[in-house]
Amino acid sequence: MDKIKLGSQGLEVSRLGLGCMGMSEFYGASDDAENMRVFQAALDGGVNFFDTADMYGPFINEELVGRALRPVRDQVVIATKFANMRGEGGEFLGLNGRPEYVHQSVDASLKRLGIDTIDLYYQHRVDPNVPIEETVGAMAELVQAGKVRYLGLSEATPEQIRRAHAVHPITALQTEYSLWSREPEDEIIPTLRELGIGFVPYSPLGRGFLTGQIKKPEDLPEDDFRRHNPRFIGENFQKNLQVVTAIEELAAQKGVSAAQLALAWVLAQGPQDFAPIPGTKRVKYLQENLGALNVSFTPEELARIDQIAPVGVAAGERYAPRR
Repeated sequence: MDKIKLGSQGLEVSRLGLGCMGMSEFYGASDDAENMRVFQAALDGGVNFFDTADMYGPFINEELVGRALRPVRDQVVIATKFANMRGEGGEFLGLNGRPEYVHQSVDASLKRLGIDTIDLYYQHRVDPNVPIEETVGAMAELVQAGKVRYLGLSEATPEQIRRAHAVHPITALQTEYSLWSREPEDEIIPTLRELGIGFVPYSPLGRGFLTGQIKKPEDLPEDDFRRHNPRFIGENFQKNLQVVTAIEELAAQKGVSAAQLALAWVLAQGPQDFAPIPGTKRVKYLQENLGALNVSFTPEELARIDQIAPVGVAAGERYAPRR
């Protein structure tokens, strides 16, 4: 597994990371023993970059990550996030970027993870009611206190990124990016490269849609949040399935899976500064994802992919309105 410099502050991570959210929530039931096998298989495959957040579970995903990685703490990079408030019953309580909440959140995350320092700490979403300078100023205090090593943002605009970076160097931006979510190419990725900020694409497999494993909405578990996602519903589903079918055909011609082609395409967009974090809770899919590292493209293949999945190809919004 190759490593890259994520951002320009010195953080080094594996080319592929592991998104851990689905092990605790959103994508149906999971098996704790299999989760542990996934962590071990990731480590065996050279993955050292693991992503969680306080809201996943809620709260229990950080505990899972901490438990799984404690024996190898000095060999891994642990990233977590704050700002999405949730109640003990799982209810969503809004965004909070107030400085006092920053300090409260980091202490709670450190306790759940069972570690002394968080390697990369993201503001999960920007609070529109708190100037980002105030939030990042409080995050910078965490670095000074030794509770956090590097700072990140998630789903921030170019203007917000610039304002935050002026307060304290931002190491990474995490944003959805895949063959059906290419919007960051317009302004976000150029801004990151100008400022020396690394890019962490999440959902690089389109929440599993681009793998070709989901042929109808009923293939999803009843408690899977994707059943309420606009891209997985009605006419949108059928339109998006046509894109996946074309991706599957091209993948078959290359002798790889649709998932490997989709993930390899993301990797090819940023060979030096992208660290995608595909999530999975099954060893077989983790190993399939690792296989994407060995997939390369000819210029003709990349042009064909651009025809199949241009910017804006996906039908439906990325998220449903929060219920």
